Amino acid sequence: MTDSSPDVPALFQPFELREVMFRNRVMVTPMCQYVADDGHVVDWHFAHHGRFALGGVGAAMVESTGVTRNGRITPGCLGIYLDSHVDGLSRITDLYHRQDIPVGIQLSHAGRKGSAAVPLEGAQPLIGDAPEKAWTIVAPSAIAQTEGWPVPRALTADEIEQLIEAFAIAARRAVTAGFDLVEIHGAHGYLVNSFFSPLANQRDDDWGGDRESRMRFPLAVADAIRAVIPAAMPLFYRASVVDGIDGGVTVEDTVELARSLKQHGVDLVDCSSGGMIGPSGRASTRPAPGYLVPYAQAVREGADMATMAVGLIVEPGQANDIVASGAADLVAMGRQLLDDPNFVLHAAQALGHPEPYSLIPESYAFFLERRKLS
Repeated sequence: MTDSSPDVPALFQPFELREVMFRNRVMVTPMCQYVADDGHVVDWHFAHHGRFALGGVGAAMVESTGVTRNGRITPGCLGIYLDSHVDGLSRITDLYHRQDIPVGIQLSHAGRKGSAAVPLEGAQPLIGDAPEKAWTIVAPSAIAQTEGWPVPRALTADEIEQLIEAFAIAARRAVTAGFDLVEIHGAHGYLVNSFFSPLANQRDDDWGGDRESRMRFPLAVADAIRAVIPAAMPLFYRASVVDGIDGGVTVEDTVELARSLKQHGVDLVDCSSGGMIGPSGRASTRPAPGYLVPYAQAVREGADMATMAVGLIVEPGQANDIVASGAADLVAMGRQLLDDPNFVLHAAQALGHPEPYSLIPESYAFFLERRKLS
């Protein structure tokens, strides 16, 4: 159900990008599960996404998905580098489409942060703990992400062009799999982000140097994807708005990037931070509820384009205020939805939605409306 009535809280007002309608503003953020089989979807993924598909979210984004085998973060990450990946991904899109929920996929290359063990096994470089599973990591420049990590091999100009094409091929497969939108992973120190950051990109050719040259790879990836997906399909870009490290990317840099991305067919910037060195999200700001929301607002106002806020959005009133205030157009949730897959229903009840049970499948709503708690 979509309802633009003034009686409906802002969090539950519909939102449209190109020809995709989001029935509310809550989106499942990409969450790596680290259980894939050579990039292929397994049963766990269906159970994971089924929880959200039945919970009334406005949209969902499938986890960071490698556009090449060596572009994965870990051996357990999803991939979209083989035609055989499409079938499992199609089953995920079907889960959401049966509930009239649009679903996207985050296309990624891990760059110098790849070839790592899964987090449950320490998230350290495979070259040290499991060299038989390791692969060669690449980056704009031969600079290790942090002490103790291997030095990546600097990409050649020809290899850069091949990786841009790999994103385009992956986007074609995403369309075949039935996704409604695509997101470029340009955050958290992975390859696209590392081309933009002067901390990781110290090239002296056309792909590095000043800010405009460092924007070239992200914009080329956006162009390549936009050229192969339908005009009606939204294109998102996840950004680390700041590196949070001296000499790194600033808010002003990202606003300029967003302005250019908009001209190259990107519709929304998904605003995170950090990850160039160390964990994602933890840049110069200590994690606290809504701590990344000001970045989404800065990009939305500075680039005059849609944004999505993320980062410890955990309360219904908090989420509603983000949308109502104009700080962001969508709110992305991860761990909060893991904790409460029915957050949308509970938020609707807390915020006084006139028909909260209209937001979930009829098979659930019929019985929950009739449940007596006292």
